[in-house]
Amino acid sequence: MPSLLAVSLLARTAITAATMALTMHVVLGLHMSYVAAGAVTAALTTGLTLGGPLLGRMTDRWGLRTVLPVTVVAQAVFWLGMPTLPYGALLGAVFPAGLLMVPVQQVTRQAIAAMTTAEQRRSAFALESVQGELSYMVGPAVVILCAAQAPTDVVAWGLGAAIVAGGAGIALLDPPLRAEHEAKSGAAGRLPRREWLGSGMKAVLTMAFGTAALLSGVDLAVVAVLEESDQVSRAAVVVAVLGVTSVVGGLIYGALSRSLPTWLLLGLLGLVTVPAGLAHDWPWLCAAVVGIGLLAAPTLSAVADAVTRMAPTGVRGEATGLQSAAQSAGFALGSPIVGVAINSSVPAGGFATAGLAGFTAAIIGCALSRRCSSSLPLPSPHHSSPNGSAARSGDT
Repeated sequence: MPSLLAVSLLARTAITAATMALTMHVVLGLHMSYVAAGAVTAALTTGLTLGGPLLGRMTDRWGLRTVLPVTVVAQAVFWLGMPTLPYGALLGAVFPAGLLMVPVQQVTRQAIAAMTTAEQRRSAFALESVQGELSYMVGPAVVILCAAQAPTDVVAWGLGAAIVAGGAGIALLDPPLRAEHEAKSGAAGRLPRREWLGSGMKAVLTMAFGTAALLSGVDLAVVAVLEESDQVSRAAVVVAVLGVTSVVGGLIYGALSRSLPTWLLLGLLGLVTVPAGLAHDWPWLCAAVVGIGLLAAPTLSAVADAVTRMAPTGVRGEATGLQSAAQSAGFALGSPIVGVAINSSVPAGGFATAGLAGFTAAIIGCALSRRCSSSLPLPSPHHSSPNGSAARSGDT
C-alpha cells in the first residue's frame, strides 16, 4: 500500500497539472489567447470524463496488464510530440490523450478496496483523498514555477515523463484489483448495468458531482471576493489554508472509529460554504475557509468508499470510472456556474452558489439513498455480500 500510494501520488500530481501545462504552452509557447487555451483544456477534460468509465470497463474485462501499457504508451507519444504540434493538431490530439489518460485514481481506489478490510477501508480512502489534495496543491504550482524558468517544451516533456513513470510504476507493482475471496465471484460474469447502477449508486455519483462542483466554485469565489477588496495577491494564501486544512480534515476523518453518511458530510460542507463570502478581508477569509477545508477531504473519501462498497466486484472498475467522470464533470461545470452567479450578483454570491450546489446534491443523494433503502434490504456494512461487494445504501 505505501508503494502504491507513493507511485500514484507522482502520477496524480502530474495529471492534475496537465491542464495548467497545456494552458502555459498555448499562451506562452504558441502565443495565443486564453480562449484558445480554454478550448484545449476543455477537450482534455472531455476526454478525461469519457475515458474514466471506458477504461474502467476495459480493466474489468481485460485486466490491468492490458490497459496500463496502452495508456502509458499513449501518454508517452502525446507528451513527446505535443510541443511540436501546431494549434489545430494539438486541439485534435488532446481529446484522445485525455480519453487514454493513465487511470491512476480508478486503479488506486480498486486496489484499496481489494487490499483492505471493511474496517480499514475508511482510513485508506481518507489517505487517498489527502493524496488528491496534495496533488492539487503541488502540481499546478510546480508547472507555473517551471514555466517561468524554462521553455514550455521542457515543462511538457517533464510532465509527460512523470505521468509515464507513474503509470509504469503502477504496472510494475501490479496491485490486486480484487481480494482473494472476490476473485471467484468476479470471474462468474459481469452484472448488467441496470442491476448495479440503481438509486444508491446514482446517489453517490450525484454527490461526487456536487462535491467537485462546490470545490471548483470555491476556488473562483476566493479570487472574486479578494479582487473586490484589492487583495487578489493574497488568494494563494487562502487557497493554501484551504488545502492544508483539507489534509488535516482527511487525516482526522481517517482516524475516527466509524464512518459518517456521505450526504451528511456534503450537506455540512455546503452549509459552511454559503456564508464564507461575508468575509471581505483575506485574514477573515482564511478563517472562513477552514470549515470548508476540514470537510472537503472527508467528503471525497466518503464518496470513494461508498462507490467501492456498492459496486459488485466484476464492475468495480467501471463504477470507479463513473465516479471519476462525475467529479471531472463537476470540476468542469462548477467554475462557470459560480462565475455566472458572481457576474449577476456580488462576489459573495459565488460562495453561496457553490454551497447551495453542494447542499442540493446532498439532499438529492439522501433522497435517492432512502429510496434505495426502502426498496431493497441490504446487508450489514461490516460484511461482504456474496458478489464481493458490501453495497450499503445506508453508508451513502
